[in-house]
Amino acid sequence: MPFEVYAALIVFAVVILASALKILREYERGVIFLLGRFQRVKGPGLIIVVPIIQQIVKVDLRVIVMDVPSQDVISRDNVSVKVNAVVYFRVIDPENAIIQVEDYLAATSQLAQTTLRSVLGQHELDEMLAERDKLNDDVRNILDQQTDAWGIKVANVEIKHVDLDESMIRAIARQAEAERSRRAKVIHAEGEMQAAEKLREAAEILAKEPQAIQLRYMETLTAVAGDKSSTIVFPLPMDLIAPLLKPKPGSGSADS
Repeated sequence: MPFEVYAALIVFAVVILASALKILREYERGVIFLLGRFQRVKGPGLIIVVPIIQQIVKVDLRVIVMDVPSQDVISRDNVSVKVNAVVYFRVIDPENAIIQVEDYLAATSQLAQTTLRSVLGQHELDEMLAERDKLNDDVRNILDQQTDAWGIKVANVEIKHVDLDESMIRAIARQAEAERSRRAKVIHAEGEMQAAEKLREAAEILAKEPQAIQLRYMETLTAVAGDKSSTIVFPLPMDLIAPLLKPKPGSGSADS
Protein backbone atom coordinates (compact mmCIF):
# COMPACT_ATOMS: atom_id res chain seq x y z
CA MET A 1 0.00 0.00 0.00
CA PRO A 2 1.49 3.37 -0.95
CA PHE A 3 2.76 5.66 1.79
CA GLU A 4 0.25 8.34 0.83
CA VAL A 5 -2.64 5.99 1.66
CA TYR A 6 -1.13 5.21 5.08
CA ALA A 7 -0.68 8.89 5.75
CA ALA A 8 -4.27 9.62 4.75
CA LEU A 9 -5.57 6.85 7.01
CA ILE A 10 -3.50 8.11 9.92
CA VAL A 11 -4.77 11.66 9.43
CA PHE A 12 -8.35 10.38 9.18
CA ALA A 13 -7.94 8.37 12.39
CA VAL A 14 -6.49 11.37 14.22
CA VAL A 15 -9.37 13.56 13.07
CA ILE A 16 -11.94 10.96 14.13
CA LEU A 17 -10.27 10.52 17.51
CA ALA A 18 -10.04 14.26 18.08
CA SER A 19 -13.71 14.73 17.27
CA ALA A 20 -14.65 11.85 19.57
CA LEU A 21 -12.84 13.22 22.62
CA LYS A 22 -14.60 16.01 24.47
CA ILE A 23 -13.50 17.81 27.61
CA LEU A 24 -16.21 19.33 29.77
CA ARG A 25 -15.39 21.83 32.50
CA GLU A 26 -16.65 21.45 36.04
CA TYR A 27 -19.65 23.71 35.40
CA GLU A 28 -20.57 22.02 32.07
CA ARG A 29 -22.64 18.97 31.25
CA GLY A 30 -23.12 17.18 27.95
CA VAL A 31 -26.53 15.91 26.86
CA ILE A 32 -25.80 12.88 24.67
CA PHE A 33 -28.15 11.78 21.85
CA LEU A 34 -27.73 8.36 20.21
CA LEU A 35 -29.12 8.40 16.66
CA GLY A 36 -31.39 11.26 17.66
CA ARG A 37 -32.69 9.69 20.89
CA PHE A 38 -31.68 10.92 24.33
CA GLN A 39 -29.13 8.60 25.92
CA ARG A 40 -27.76 10.25 29.05
CA VAL A 41 -26.04 13.27 30.57
CA LYS A 42 -22.23 13.16 30.83
CA GLY A 43 -19.54 15.26 32.43
CA PRO A 44 -17.53 16.90 33.73
CA GLY A 45 -14.15 15.71 32.54
CA LEU A 46 -13.06 13.72 29.50
CA ILE A 47 -15.85 11.96 27.60
CA ILE A 48 -15.99 10.05 24.32
CA VAL A 49 -18.65 10.80 21.72
CA VAL A 50 -18.84 8.44 18.76
CA PRO A 51 -18.91 10.61 15.62
CA ILE A 52 -22.02 10.51 13.44
CA ILE A 53 -23.78 8.07 15.77
CA GLN A 54 -23.76 10.29 18.86
CA GLN A 55 -24.29 14.03 19.22
CA ILE A 56 -23.55 16.20 22.25
CA VAL A 57 -25.20 19.43 23.41
CA LYS A 58 -23.30 21.34 26.08
CA VAL A 59 -25.19 23.01 28.94
CA ASP A 60 -23.78 25.60 31.34
CA LEU A 61 -24.81 25.05 34.97
CA ARG A 62 -23.60 28.39 36.32
CA VAL A 63 -25.96 31.12 37.50
CA ILE A 64 -27.08 33.22 34.54
CA VAL A 65 -27.75 36.92 35.00
CA MET A 66 -30.46 38.03 32.58
CA ASP A 67 -31.42 41.67 32.14
CA VAL A 68 -35.14 42.11 31.50
CA PRO A 69 -35.71 44.98 29.04
CA SER A 70 -37.78 47.96 30.15
CA GLN A 71 -41.48 47.10 30.10
CA ASP A 72 -44.46 49.45 29.78
CA VAL A 73 -46.73 48.71 32.73
CA ILE A 74 -50.11 50.24 33.58
CA SER A 75 -50.73 50.04 37.31
CA ARG A 76 -54.07 49.25 38.91
CA ASP A 77 -54.68 52.98 39.47
CA ASN A 78 -54.08 53.64 35.73
CA VAL A 79 -50.57 55.10 35.94
CA SER A 80 -48.21 54.30 33.06
CA VAL A 81 -44.65 53.45 34.14
CA LYS A 82 -41.57 51.81 32.67
CA VAL A 83 -40.07 48.99 34.72
CA ASN A 84 -36.94 46.92 34.15
CA ALA A 85 -35.53 44.08 36.22
CA VAL A 86 -32.79 41.47 36.41
CA VAL A 87 -33.32 37.71 36.82
CA TYR A 88 -30.83 35.26 38.35
CA PHE A 89 -31.37 31.62 37.37
CA ARG A 90 -29.47 28.42 36.55
CA VAL A 91 -30.06 25.05 34.90
CA ILE A 92 -30.47 22.20 37.38
CA ASP A 93 -31.70 19.56 34.91
CA PRO A 94 -29.77 19.63 31.60
CA GLU A 95 -31.99 16.96 30.04
CA ASN A 96 -35.21 18.97 30.39
CA ALA A 97 -33.46 22.24 29.51
CA ILE A 98 -32.54 20.81 26.10
CA ILE A 99 -35.49 18.52 25.37
CA GLN A 100 -38.50 20.34 26.85
CA VAL A 101 -37.84 23.78 25.35
CA GLU A 102 -36.19 24.92 22.14
CA ASP A 103 -34.13 27.76 23.63
CA TYR A 104 -34.34 28.00 27.41
CA LEU A 105 -32.58 31.37 27.50
CA ALA A 106 -35.02 33.04 25.11
CA ALA A 107 -37.99 31.30 26.72
CA THR A 108 -37.00 32.45 30.20
CA SER A 109 -36.46 36.00 28.97
CA GLN A 110 -39.88 36.19 27.32
CA LEU A 111 -41.58 34.64 30.33
CA ALA A 112 -39.86 37.10 32.67
CA GLN A 113 -41.12 40.05 30.61
CA THR A 114 -44.74 38.90 30.53
CA THR A 115 -44.71 37.93 34.21
CA LEU A 116 -43.26 41.30 35.19
CA ARG A 117 -46.04 43.16 33.35
CA SER A 118 -48.73 40.86 34.73
CA VAL A 119 -47.67 41.06 38.38
CA LEU A 120 -46.98 44.80 38.51
CA GLY A 121 -50.22 45.56 36.67
CA GLN A 122 -52.14 44.17 39.65
CA HIS A 123 -50.69 46.74 42.06
CA GLU A 124 -50.99 50.48 42.52
CA LEU A 125 -48.12 52.89 41.97
CA ASP A 126 -47.53 53.42 45.69
CA GLU A 127 -47.12 49.67 46.16
CA MET A 128 -44.61 49.50 43.29
CA LEU A 129 -42.50 52.16 44.98
CA ALA A 130 -42.84 51.06 48.61
CA GLU A 131 -43.23 47.26 48.46
CA ARG A 132 -40.53 46.31 45.96
CA ASP A 133 -39.30 43.32 47.97
CA LYS A 134 -42.78 41.77 47.98
CA LEU A 135 -43.12 42.30 44.22
CA ASN A 136 -39.70 40.71 43.66
CA ASP A 137 -40.82 37.61 45.56
CA ASP A 138 -44.12 37.42 43.66
CA VAL A 139 -42.39 37.55 40.26
CA ARG A 140 -39.73 35.04 41.35
CA ASN A 141 -42.29 32.52 42.63
CA ILE A 142 -44.29 32.63 39.38
CA LEU A 143 -41.18 32.31 37.21
CA ASP A 144 -39.82 29.47 39.33
CA GLN A 145 -43.06 27.49 39.06
CA GLN A 146 -43.39 27.93 35.30
CA THR A 147 -39.74 27.18 34.48
CA ASP A 148 -39.56 24.10 36.70
CA ALA A 149 -40.62 21.88 33.77
CA TRP A 150 -37.65 23.23 31.80
CA GLY A 151 -35.16 22.17 34.47
CA ILE A 152 -34.50 25.78 35.51
CA LYS A 153 -34.30 27.19 39.03
CA VAL A 154 -34.98 30.93 39.42
CA ALA A 155 -32.91 32.11 42.38
CA ASN A 156 -33.81 35.79 42.52
CA VAL A 157 -35.59 38.63 40.74
CA GLU A 158 -34.74 42.27 41.37
CA ILE A 159 -36.73 45.22 40.04
CA LYS A 160 -34.10 47.83 39.20
CA HIS A 161 -35.97 50.95 38.09
CA VAL A 162 -39.53 52.25 38.06
CA ASP A 163 -39.43 55.24 35.70
CA LEU A 164 -42.18 57.89 35.77
CA ASP A 165 -42.83 60.77 33.41
CA GLU A 166 -42.22 64.35 34.55
CA SER A 167 -45.89 65.18 35.15
CA MET A 168 -46.29 62.19 37.47
CA ILE A 169 -43.12 63.10 39.37
CA ARG A 170 -44.46 66.61 39.95
CA ALA A 171 -47.82 65.21 41.06
CA ILE A 172 -46.10 62.89 43.55
CA ALA A 173 -44.04 65.83 44.87
CA ARG A 174 -47.21 67.87 45.40
CA GLN A 175 -48.85 64.94 47.12
CA ALA A 176 -45.87 64.50 49.43
CA GLU A 177 -45.86 68.21 50.27
CA ALA A 178 -49.59 68.12 51.05
CA GLU A 179 -49.06 65.07 53.25
CA ARG A 180 -46.29 66.81 55.20
CA SER A 181 -48.50 69.87 55.66
CA ARG A 182 -51.35 67.68 56.90
CA ARG A 183 -49.11 65.96 59.41
CA ALA A 184 -47.79 69.30 60.68
CA LYS A 185 -51.34 70.57 61.23
CA VAL A 186 -52.34 67.36 62.99
CA ILE A 187 -49.30 67.52 65.27
CA HIS A 188 -50.00 71.19 66.03
CA ALA A 189 -53.66 70.44 66.83
CA GLU A 190 -52.67 67.55 69.09
CA GLY A 191 -50.24 69.85 70.90
CA GLU A 192 -52.98 72.45 71.41
CA MET A 193 -55.31 69.78 72.78
CA GLN A 194 -52.69 68.54 75.22
CA ALA A 195 -51.88 72.09 76.32
CA ALA A 196 -55.57 72.88 76.83
CA GLU A 197 -56.00 69.72 78.87
CA LYS A 198 -53.07 70.62 81.12
CA LEU A 199 -54.36 74.18 81.54
CA ARG A 200 -57.76 72.84 82.52
CA GLU A 201 -56.20 70.57 85.12
CA ALA A 202 -54.11 73.46 86.45
CA ALA A 203 -57.16 75.70 86.67
CA GLU A 204 -59.03 73.05 88.63
CA ILE A 205 -56.15 72.73 91.09
CA LEU A 206 -55.84 76.51 91.53
CA ALA A 207 -59.60 76.87 92.01
CA LYS A 208 -59.44 74.44 94.93
CA GLU A 209 -56.59 76.39 96.62
CA PRO A 210 -57.04 80.23 96.47
CA GLN A 211 -53.67 80.71 98.22
CA ALA A 212 -52.01 78.98 95.31
CA ILE A 213 -53.34 81.67 92.98
CA GLN A 214 -51.74 84.39 95.12
CA LEU A 215 -48.44 82.52 95.21
CA ARG A 216 -48.50 82.12 91.46
CA TYR A 217 -49.24 85.82 91.10
CA MET A 218 -46.29 86.73 93.29
CA GLU A 219 -43.98 84.46 91.30
CA THR A 220 -45.11 86.19 88.12
CA LEU A 221 -44.37 89.62 89.65
CA THR A 222 -40.92 88.43 90.67
CA ALA A 223 -40.20 87.22 87.15
CA VAL A 224 -41.40 90.49 85.62
CA ALA A 225 -39.40 92.57 88.10
CA GLY A 226 -36.26 90.78 87.04
CA ASP A 227 -36.72 92.05 83.49
CA LYS A 228 -34.72 95.05 82.21
CA SER A 229 -37.77 97.17 81.56
CA SER A 230 -37.88 100.36 83.63
CA THR A 231 -41.64 100.65 83.92
CA ILE A 232 -43.87 97.84 85.09
CA VAL A 233 -47.66 98.05 85.03
CA PHE A 234 -49.53 95.16 86.58
CA PRO A 235 -53.07 94.71 87.87
CA LEU A 236 -53.84 94.06 91.52
CA PRO A 237 -56.28 91.28 92.19
CA MET A 238 -59.20 92.32 94.34
CA ASP A 239 -58.43 89.40 96.63
CA LEU A 240 -55.27 91.19 97.78
CA ILE A 241 -56.60 94.71 98.30
CA ALA A 242 -60.04 93.82 99.65
CA PRO A 243 -58.78 93.65 103.28
CA LEU A 244 -57.30 97.16 102.92
CA LEU A 245 -60.60 98.67 101.81
CA LYS A 246 -62.58 97.49 104.85
CA PRO A 247 -63.17 100.24 107.52
CA LYS A 248 -61.36 99.77 110.81
CA PRO A 249 -63.48 99.05 113.90
CA GLY A 250 -64.33 102.21 115.89
CA SER A 251 -63.24 104.65 113.21
CA GLY A 252 -66.84 105.85 112.61
CA SER A 253 -67.53 106.72 116.29
CA ALA A 254 -64.35 108.78 116.52
CA ASP A 255 -65.40 110.96 113.61
CA SER A 256 -68.74 111.58 115.11
